[in-house]
Amino acid sequence: MQDMMDTMDIAFPHLGIYLRNVPKTITIGNFSIALYGIVIAIGMLCGIALAAHIAKKTNQNPDTYWDISIWLIIFSIIGARVYYVIFFWDAYRNDPIQIFNLRGGGLAIYGGVIAGVITAVVYCHVKKIRPRVVLDTAAYGLILGQIIGRWANFFNREVFGGYTDNLFAMRLPIAMVRERDITADLASHIQAGTNYIQVHPTFLYESLWNLMILCIMFWYRKRKKFDGEMMLLYFGGYGLGRAWIEYIRTDQLYITGTTIPVSMVLAIVMLAVSIVLDIYGRSRVKKLEQAGIARIPLWTLQIPGSGSDAAGKGSRKEREPDPEDPNAFDTLEEYQKSVQKADAASAPAKEKTSSPVGDTPTTAPKESGKEESRPQNEEDAPTAVGEDPTGASNEKEQPENKSE
Repeated sequence: MQDMMDTMDIAFPHLGIYLRNVPKTITIGNFSIALYGIVIAIGMLCGIALAAHIAKKTNQNPDTYWDISIWLIIFSIIGARVYYVIFFWDAYRNDPIQIFNLRGGGLAIYGGVIAGVITAVVYCHVKKIRPRVVLDTAAYGLILGQIIGRWANFFNREVFGGYTDNLFAMRLPIAMVRERDITADLASHIQAGTNYIQVHPTFLYESLWNLMILCIMFWYRKRKKFDGEMMLLYFGGYGLGRAWIEYIRTDQLYITGTTIPVSMVLAIVMLAVSIVLDIYGRSRVKKLEQAGIARIPLWTLQIPGSGSDAAGKGSRKEREPDPEDPNAFDTLEEYQKSVQKADAASAPAKEKTSSPVGDTPTTAPKESGKEESRPQNEEDAPTAVGEDPTGASNEKEQPENKSE
């Protein structure tokens, strides 16, 4: 590898990769479009498409995810930007208008995720859709979007770590990176006669880590114990990876007044909360199984062949028990009521016998050998008010038939 790099070059020396003239923007006429934004947009579209595909495979309505994506994109971008500005306010204090300059980067994924989850929950509440089902499905699209979106940082020459000489070490021309991202330790490793820094490509680490999580999610999806577990798997897995990746990044955002990386703290909290909630969810499933409920029906967003969705304008639809989703109901009582309702709907219609107030029915249980003494329709005959209930004993006189 050469000691001096051209301004637009990027190299991975130990992998034998030298990329020349890697652009930051593309120009159409007199208008320049940042590749950062293009890659982010591609990641979003691919993520939505994957979520819609998963929805179709699990008997949901794919259109639900295309509809909600409009709101998710808007509020996720706002959340990502607000998060970044809050924890890096010094960069915008003297020039607030730069807050709206998204072309220069400055989107924090945690802010986007937090805003996205809140948006999804609110949307589900309004549309009467089960949020845990939606979050499980959206988790696939979210992590795919991150896998692709991290490469926007590659084109922007950002989100890298300190000095390293490992297999994946990346070289960037000093002129192409932000001065604030070059720490004192990193600057001390700049060799005389060179014009580049050699760093950890943390964007690459995170992209590969997320790809591993996505593969685990696909493997585990038919083994999940309850709705919401796939989202917890995403939160826990991403939190675990982000904690150690954030530790080596040079562009950390700190909790105000401290030198504690806020994203590292959130990653650890997210991992811990995910583990606790997963343990709770599994214990809940175990209790249901011990109560004799091995599998519980799942409310889906769309019933095959019905043409309606479980947003269903507020209605809740049911289908046959799904072994992949054993814990769709919120409480055991809720499940039992659903079972009773289903049993009542499937039972043959029967006419009921009315009884006088305070008395017992006039029809006595059938006894062996005496059925011939009872009228054919006696079981269905109503009892007149004031009639002596003992008159329906084994005597052969027929009661008077009256219509209600």
